[in-house]
Amino acid sequence: MNAPAFARRMVQPVDGREFHVFVIAGEPSGDLLGAGLMRAIARRAGRVRFAGVGGSAMEREGLTSLLPLSDISVMGVVPVLRRLPQLMASIGRIADAVIAAQPDVLVIIDSPDFTHHVARRVRRVRLDLPIINYVGPSVWAWRSARARRMRGYIDHVLALLPFEPAEYTRLGGPGCTYVGHPLIEQKALLRPSADELPLRERASPTLLVMPGSRESEIQRLLPIFGQTLKRLNEAHSFEIILPTLPYLEELVQRKIRTWAVKPVIVAAPSDKHAAMRRARAALVASGTATLELALAGVPMVVAYRVSRLEEFVARRMLKIDKIALPNLILDRDAVPECVQADCSAEMLSEALAPLLSGGTQREGQLKAFDDLALRLNVDAREMPSDRAAKIVLRMAEGARSSAQEAA
Repeated sequence: MNAPAFARRMVQPVDGREFHVFVIAGEPSGDLLGAGLMRAIARRAGRVRFAGVGGSAMEREGLTSLLPLSDISVMGVVPVLRRLPQLMASIGRIADAVIAAQPDVLVIIDSPDFTHHVARRVRRVRLDLPIINYVGPSVWAWRSARARRMRGYIDHVLALLPFEPAEYTRLGGPGCTYVGHPLIEQKALLRPSADELPLRERASPTLLVMPGSRESEIQRLLPIFGQTLKRLNEAHSFEIILPTLPYLEELVQRKIRTWAVKPVIVAAPSDKHAAMRRARAALVASGTATLELALAGVPMVVAYRVSRLEEFVARRMLKIDKIALPNLILDRDAVPECVQADCSAEMLSEALAPLLSGGTQREGQLKAFDDLALRLNVDAREMPSDRAAKIVLRMAEGARSSAQEAA
């Protein structure tokens, strides 16, 4: 889908003042998206000021976060209920800050159970403020009625997946543009060089273990992953690298203390990328990491497990039969998914073994990843963050022009 007409030109503030962009991310993956968007906006706008909520990546781009990202990075029915009073207080505090700051545009990034509450509160007071949702909720998967409700407080959705604009149109949602997935911008960091490629064929290869970026995921998945690796180690020789985030490193260290096979833990993004370039296979929690691995050309097994209550709700609401992003984008079972009862040491180890050994299953995934990269790359001449930045700035400029005309 082409970008809207308002996003096709370079942007300068209509009155010479700097743009004021308020950006809210609710979890680590959103922090990375926000940082890329901020860089792209700064390149295009010249004079721009940022405010909002984010993590270390957005802070490196000049943001002073209103509160720590860990305060609001929570997922799942039970974890949310446990922290509901704190989350509601944070929603109110952030919404009040947006209203007081009077920005030219508000960008909320993913985490709809948090960011959409903020957007609704802001819209009640600021009818004229453009509100853009970068990574809209998966209305095509569940709670499809949200799409139509979003029109009351979201002006435009920036989509990462190529099929989403058509789904938002079908469901009566706000305007939606596929800007491309920002992970495309990291292909050079993810793909091995000619010198690194032989590392994937070593006799004792690297196996990546990626249990997710949320505390609840780590609590549920790491014990199962430890049992899986113990079983796998009986027949295979490998080294394990476990990428995580700095604020989760202590928890990960505690959870692996009793593992029979010890991993090397890395917390820096550069170390994670280096591990992906040398890895032969991966055991990964469902999420953005599955797309990173696919772009890196690392065959994987995807695992996920939630509480019984969350499973009960999901089985009655989900409208899809796949959860891994590569499978959703390709609309086929390119990588194995071990979910709930299938997320066991026995099932996971059986699925991982052929990926370490080589053969048709491994080669099939690698071919699927080539197809995936082609589907994701909207326009090789323009990066996804730049496409997103143009839309954000054009909507900000349009709102400022309208305000001046009304005055």
